[in-house]
Amino acid sequence: MTHRPGVISLLCVLAAALATGCAGLRGAGDGSSSGAAATGVGPGWSKRMEDRRVAMERATRGNNVEITRTADNQLKLVVPSDISFDPNGYALKPALRGMLDRFAGLLAGDRTAQLTVVGHTDTSGGDAVNNPLSLDRAQSVRDYLVGRGVAATQVRTVGRGAREPIADNGTESGRARNRRVEIFLGEQASAG
Repeated sequence: MTHRPGVISLLCVLAAALATGCAGLRGAGDGSSSGAAATGVGPGWSKRMEDRRVAMERATRGNNVEITRTADNQLKLVVPSDISFDPNGYALKPALRGMLDRFAGLLAGDRTAQLTVVGHTDTSGGDAVNNPLSLDRAQSVRDYLVGRGVAATQVRTVGRGAREPIADNGTESGRARNRRVEIFLGEQASAG
């Protein structure tokens, strides 16, 4: 059987496009997609959200902030402890304040943005300490954003204590990863 070079090239391009498209869909469906895999406007993902994703990646570059697109089409920013909070504390570190200044600037005047700030701790200290500490961390972020022009009605806070670890609490590096804040950015449905 003889194949023409043009047909083979076309088939290769189509196969690559399908593989890329499927990889993007796989990432978006399980909530673990990276910004790179979840680009482009599509069902449930508006041009505004794509623009926000690009702007957030620029605003957080160099800070080890992880930005992903969730399965329900929100942006999720995971802010690690090395730039967010000291152990047992909820005072914002200077690096986090700088990042939040840029974040608030991007959202200035945008009344469709809806934020949920989720505070987390490691397992040191037990629930009696960790549950209020995680909420204090989330509220510190909210208060800072509100102080820079984000409407208080657009920001919800949640404290999860040590209930949702992303690393092993048996090691110092694992505990450091678990002390974090997550910021979810979604869009309010427009009234029609």
